[in-house]
Amino acid sequence: MALVRILVDGYSLLHAWPELAPGAPRHSARAREDLIHVLTRFHDATGEPLTIFFDGSGAPPGTPKCESSRGVEILFSGPGQTADDLIERAACRFQDYGEVLVVTDDNAERDTVSGFGGSFASCENFIRRIQGAMTDLAEDLENYNRRQRDAFERAKRTPKP
Repeated sequence: MALVRILVDGYSLLHAWPELAPGAPRHSARAREDLIHVLTRFHDATGEPLTIFFDGSGAPPGTPKCESSRGVEILFSGPGQTADDLIERAACRFQDYGEVLVVTDDNAERDTVSGFGGSFASCENFIRRIQGAMTDLAEDLENYNRRQRDAFERAKRTPKP
């Protein structure tokens, strides 16, 4: 089956990635925004749709409840639920449509997701996947720019009739 969506435990990924938003508390708005920015770039590079889940019950006032774009969805859990609850429910519901990848370091969540046939990745492995995608994108852009520059230089040297 094709990968239908990547479900990311946002705070789990933030805790595993101290280089992201250095010096910012892991539950801060700055850390969340930096993670959302990186994951949006990852989506832009790969086309893989993602949903990022955050525990919302402890979020400060004014924290958005839900943000969405075409390929990146950001959800905060409500009172009485956790991001883990939402991830497990979404993974179960998506399984009829294809493979879902859950990104978390929470062993209980991994066990639950794999219990009904879902796939999971550790945060460390997913960070490597993101970094690889960003490296590939940079190389693709460099090659594209080189080809465009070469074509421009050839056109400049070609005599006009």
